[in-house]
Amino acid sequence: MRATGTTPGATAGTTTASTDASASTPAGTGTGTGSARRRLPWAVIGLWIVVLAVSGVFAGKLNGVKHDDGIDYLPASAQSTQVARIQKEMSGGSATDLVLVYDRVGGLTAADRAAADRQTAALEKAYPTVGTKAAPAASKDGRTLIVPVSVAESAGKPEDVVKAVRDRLAADRPAGLTIDVGGPGAAQGDAKEVFASIDGTLLISTAGIVALLLILTYRSPFLWLVPLAVVGVAAGTAMALVYGMVQVFGLTVSDMSSSVMTVLIFGAGTDYALLLIARYRDELRRIPEPYDAMRAALRGVGPAVLTSAATVVAGLLCLLAADLNSSRGLGPVGAVGIVCSLAAMTTLLPAVLVLLGRRVFWPLIPAYGTQSRAGRGVYRRIGTFVVGRPVAVLAASTVAVGALALGIGNLPGALHQDDTFTSAPESVAADHILHRAFPERSTQAITVVVPTERAAAAKAAVSGTPGVASAATGRSGGGWTEISAYPAAAPDTAGEKDTIARLRAATAADHGLVGGTSAQRIDTASTSSRDARLVIPLVLAAVFLLLAALLRSLVAPLLLTVAMVGVWAAALGIGGLIFGPVLGFHGMDPGLPLLSFVFLVALGVDYGIFLMHRMREEARGGAGPRRSTVVALESTGGVIASAGIVLAATFTVLASLPLVMMVEMGLVIALGVLLDTFVVRTFLVPAAATLLGARTWSPASFTPRVPPIPAP
Repeated sequence: MRATGTTPGATAGTTTASTDASASTPAGTGTGTGSARRRLPWAVIGLWIVVLAVSGVFAGKLNGVKHDDGIDYLPASAQSTQVARIQKEMSGGSATDLVLVYDRVGGLTAADRAAADRQTAALEKAYPTVGTKAAPAASKDGRTLIVPVSVAESAGKPEDVVKAVRDRLAADRPAGLTIDVGGPGAAQGDAKEVFASIDGTLLISTAGIVALLLILTYRSPFLWLVPLAVVGVAAGTAMALVYGMVQVFGLTVSDMSSSVMTVLIFGAGTDYALLLIARYRDELRRIPEPYDAMRAALRGVGPAVLTSAATVVAGLLCLLAADLNSSRGLGPVGAVGIVCSLAAMTTLLPAVLVLLGRRVFWPLIPAYGTQSRAGRGVYRRIGTFVVGRPVAVLAASTVAVGALALGIGNLPGALHQDDTFTSAPESVAADHILHRAFPERSTQAITVVVPTERAAAAKAAVSGTPGVASAATGRSGGGWTEISAYPAAAPDTAGEKDTIARLRAATAADHGLVGGTSAQRIDTASTSSRDARLVIPLVLAAVFLLLAALLRSLVAPLLLTVAMVGVWAAALGIGGLIFGPVLGFHGMDPGLPLLSFVFLVALGVDYGIFLMHRMREEARGGAGPRRSTVVALESTGGVIASAGIVLAATFTVLASLPLVMMVEMGLVIALGVLLDTFVVRTFLVPAAATLLGARTWSPASFTPRVPPIPAP
């Protein structure tokens, strides 16, 4: 595009001179620029330096206030949550419940049993214990011996206690004897050890993938560093703000929510950077000064980026209505990450790019007065194909999405405790031995707490409950008494679930509460189902209203919302096809449907916003439905593809973590983003908009902008 006022004979010279001047002089110092142009970028960078200096003091403290105890994930109103809180108030507080498992293939020897007695006595001397001492139990075949030990919370963190106990047992182990430490406390300790290694691995992996994709996208040795550095600033700021929210509002932050926030910042922040830089590059070809080009770029993409961020924040804040602690806490943590990404990408990134000038794009410097066709020809051809056969394209893409969604029927059931990790730690190995050695009963107690004055009656009710193999009265404190009930059914089976339900009914008259590890999983699954029924409509309503405000339409937002629901269903369907048959997972985290819906709808609708906002601009300018669709695809297709690949790649990083829950969530969201990027946003939505024509923008109607007739 030529600058106004140039003559045909002077175009080439003017273009070259402008390009050379812009490339050789710092942005904002060219002819005719005001003092504000020189000062504003530096002022913005100075402000962010102050923010970074302050946030750097507090960002590192976030790890010290994270909580990953069972109670931090449990439903707030569930019986198992109340049991966990009551146990904290009892004598000795909460306990790290361990089961020492001694196993020898040929049968335990007298030396083995002596070692078990000696080690148990040493542990009880070294650590404060709580509750009534449980007697060791031997399997019928004489191969396995179990010794329950409940270590008081005053002994230290579960992961530290479990590691120390394992070291003690390994130091005094007879040859040929297998000694494993299992039980709920060991599983919790193993989980905490895994989570402790997540932050560094996740940050390095995510940054590496984003850097690689940016290098491939920009084909520049320098440009990729700018958005990556700005994303890092946003991440540090978000960590500091979340730490402040923990201190001021008592916000519960877990390693899961912190990990997801990191992925969100890198994924969404990079997407915003890709959109802004693509528009800035185009404006540099039309406008000689980088400062003015950036202003035009911000005006062009600002509404779309703001609405995009607002939809994600609104969707995440809808999680505040959830009763599950892990879901409810994730809402504000993720929202802070998105807000920090938005702030950094719309202030710090433009300031840095303006100061660096055109040279930051080297070697593909966008010369003033030229036009770029890189990558646009492909999407122009796709757009032409779609508008030429809209019925066939819409039918084919709808059938494809619907067929994938059928895989939902193949999703596995709820995730069992033994299936939580991708590679089995020692606690899982111990549980496997227990299941084999004691098939006739569970070795995992169900905890019942009752008012102390009703303890005797409640104990009789518990012992008489069908499905309970044995029961024992434990510690008391704070007006409550513990009763440990051992079910006949194995953990995580329908029989155990029925026993827990019967125990709750049997002890209700005595004001009893039933908790424990198995009860926690039951409560989590039921609450996740309830949360999904409440939060999903809230997210849909919030996203629809924001889209309607941006697009000034009711039909276009409905089209995008329905498309994203289809993407979510298809992504879960793909999960059903690969979780069990391909990856060998035996269960699914009950919170996956809700969390994947929030992220896929809130994040995926970004690309719909970018596409439809450009389509609306063209329609307002007088382009017909077919022309506006082709132009929108041509101008946004490349950047949407790049953004989709980056966002999918960042969520795929979650699949590298050793937790099945994180792998499943990362894969479902990544696959959904790719499906949305290359099928729904490229074919389905444009085809539907073409068929709807001007009705896409109903109830608004656009009057074509007719250029004024030049004076004779």
